[in-house]
Amino acid sequence: MTLVRLLAQRAEENRPVRVGVIGAGKFGSMYLAQARRTPGTHIMALAELSPDRAQDALRRVGWPDEQFAASSFEDAVETGRTFITEDSHALVAADGLDVVIDATGIPALGIRHALLAAEYGRHIVMVNVEADVLAGPLLARKVEAAGGVYSLAYGDQPALIAEIVDWARAAGFDVVSAGKGTKYLPEYHASTPDTVWSHYGQNLTPDEAAAAGLNSQMFNSFLDGTKSSIEMAAVANATGLTPAPDGLKFPPCGTQDLTHVLRPKSEGGVLDHKGQVEVISSSERDSREVVNDLRWGVFATLEAPDDYVRECFAQYGLTESADGKYAAMYKPFHLIGLELGISVANAALRGESTGSPDDWRGDVVATAKRPLKAGEILDGEGGYTVWGKLMPADDSLKIGGLPIGLAHNVKLKRDIPEGRQIGWADVAIDETTEAYRIRREMEDHFARANR
Repeated sequence: MTLVRLLAQRAEENRPVRVGVIGAGKFGSMYLAQARRTPGTHIMALAELSPDRAQDALRRVGWPDEQFAASSFEDAVETGRTFITEDSHALVAADGLDVVIDATGIPALGIRHALLAAEYGRHIVMVNVEADVLAGPLLARKVEAAGGVYSLAYGDQPALIAEIVDWARAAGFDVVSAGKGTKYLPEYHASTPDTVWSHYGQNLTPDEAAAAGLNSQMFNSFLDGTKSSIEMAAVANATGLTPAPDGLKFPPCGTQDLTHVLRPKSEGGVLDHKGQVEVISSSERDSREVVNDLRWGVFATLEAPDDYVRECFAQYGLTESADGKYAAMYKPFHLIGLELGISVANAALRGESTGSPDDWRGDVVATAKRPLKAGEILDGEGGYTVWGKLMPADDSLKIGGLPIGLAHNVKLKRDIPEGRQIGWADVAIDETTEAYRIRREMEDHFARANR
């Protein structure tokens, strides 16, 4: 039965899928815009530190005030309205809840909410890819052991890439590479919140950006390579594809060249190995725009196993290499939160994820943007001090790499040259926090498993 029929059945039975959303930012708001139009779905509660911000978000996406006027979780269940709360713990624990959505973007909060989902037997959709990369392989095991589904967020690029990879393999194809597009130049690794808007081609100061509601540090994480590294680590952990030894290369590439660029180096491409995650740039190295770029999309390249399949690739118009050996499938756009309901429905109605980490293959390690001095305080993803570099998880373990998700508000104990990865031994970090303990538990678990 299709998802929409399953949802309609739940609506007819007056037994909707009850959802709790944590975070009313852009991703959460986009989902809320569609959720009230989706049959068989009830946004039971919305958790946000600022209730006023939550109400403003709901009004902005078209909700009438009476729809979010529930006075309690119990009232929400009885009336079908939505309860706004500041207490995310209480939301996860509330009777009747089926699915939790973490859309906070804060790694420590994502870990907390996943652990609560496991404690209370909820499904969780982890929009918070930062938390997923910091400890997702362990969190997924804990949620699944409690009978829940741990899922990447459909509409975000990692889940869409995982879908293409799953489709390809289920159809019998070998996946040579998979990834996404972005705007990239090598100098962006040094970008800061002060320079981000000039790279985007907008003449905004940080103060002007803030006044316009734009978070300069968040936008900078997309530009400096960190967000791409985080997303590709999530893809690696969910699909079995793996990073290159030295991380992402960001080759300039249009859709017409996917099968020529994303092939092994031995065949004239850029890949270190088949089965690799990669991100392609929409900018040539001289800043010219790539023709037919895939800046907002996702892709996978496939290998034809024999001459017959090569003939079929040609007959049905796939983007293929000149020798017919490789073909590409791609999706040019993604709608982030507008598509998130697919994850909610799959988890609640089919007990399935739209991508979930099943091993630890990729990690994102804090890397110095400039020469750093002992005593400096790291400011995390998208900031002034570090960017996140994708690494094979085994390599991160060997060097004791500091994950980008914990590289915020920690003090350096020694000087770090520009471009060097930062390790646990280089920083003074609070070892009593839940996020630290869970991350180290994951490292210990997979280190033992690989001995």
